[in-house]
Amino acid sequence: MGTAWHYSCRRCGASRDAAPADWLCHCGEPLGIVWASAEARAEFLAGAADLSLGEGNTPVVDLPRVAARLGLRRVRAKLELVNPTGSFKDRGAWLLVGAARALGAAEVVEDSSGNAGAAVAAYAARAGLRAHIFVPADTPAPKLTQIRAYGARIVSVPGGREAATLAAIRYVQEAGLFYASHNRSPFFTEGMASFGDEVLPLEPAPTDVVVPVGNGSLVRGLWVAYRRTGRQLPRLHGIQARACPPLAEAWEKGLPEPVEVAAAPTVARGIRVERPPRGRQVLEIIRESQGTMAAVDDREILEWGRFLAEHEGIFAEPTSAAAFAGLARLIADGRLPPDADVLVPITGTGLKAAAG
Repeated sequence: MGTAWHYSCRRCGASRDAAPADWLCHCGEPLGIVWASAEARAEFLAGAADLSLGEGNTPVVDLPRVAARLGLRRVRAKLELVNPTGSFKDRGAWLLVGAARALGAAEVVEDSSGNAGAAVAAYAARAGLRAHIFVPADTPAPKLTQIRAYGARIVSVPGGREAATLAAIRYVQEAGLFYASHNRSPFFTEGMASFGDEVLPLEPAPTDVVVPVGNGSLVRGLWVAYRRTGRQLPRLHGIQARACPPLAEAWEKGLPEPVEVAAAPTVARGIRVERPPRGRQVLEIIRESQGTMAAVDDREILEWGRFLAEHEGIFAEPTSAAAFAGLARLIADGRLPPDADVLVPITGTGLKAAAG
């Protein structure tokens, strides 16, 4: 399988045939994949086809009341909450677990605030692999119930999201297992490109895509898909919680790297990522698209979560609602024109956070 691709570093240009256990280049940047050919990539995807649970091909719906409230020409939502485990993370988890199986893994390790953990656990179960999911101690009970239902081993880690990552990496190194990291592994990004593949043919084409950003896998997935076709990216806008804004602060300060922050509690747990491994890449992509970033507080997030449910019939988890709070902020700041045609992914179902 190794002849079908090699790994490369976008930052320093290093190339290698085998990725290290932690997926990081010697310069600290997460590695990417360079396929030997389009046919090699297609063959790899076909090899993982039996693991599919029907992820992707999610519907796109108009949100007329959101558009009217914001004074925009059009707002559409892509309903990622209808994916098999209830979140967009299924797109990347399918291919990530497929890669683990192809590379001979019998067990996988993942760290997650919930959604990616559930997705990896589900696809690992389908592949017949044992999954070890490291989660922050404050992970909502519904997400833990879901992960446990797939037969995965849950390791609850005191502290925040970064503590869970460090604990998972230690375990990977000690046990010699496959690190199925949705934050670091380039196979997850390859899977997330399917989101971009589905945005590309939309008519009319969105001028702007507004996404909640923790590690920025949706931003990277869009970039990969558009880059393969040579099409111009829509303007990409990344939204973070004010309680944990390493990328939004870097954006405001014009810095190329995420700033160091001490994350405070937030209802948008899915984007509470203090040190996003691919943060530099996300900032580069957003600048390339001529987009922007913003941070919003919990009050705004909860308000938009209620509005979506009561006026559009969409029960979104707070992380998803953060994107709408950010959209409102961009308009209020004059960073989005009234004639914008906006697409927002509903990244996860509210049922995952209902008890959290």
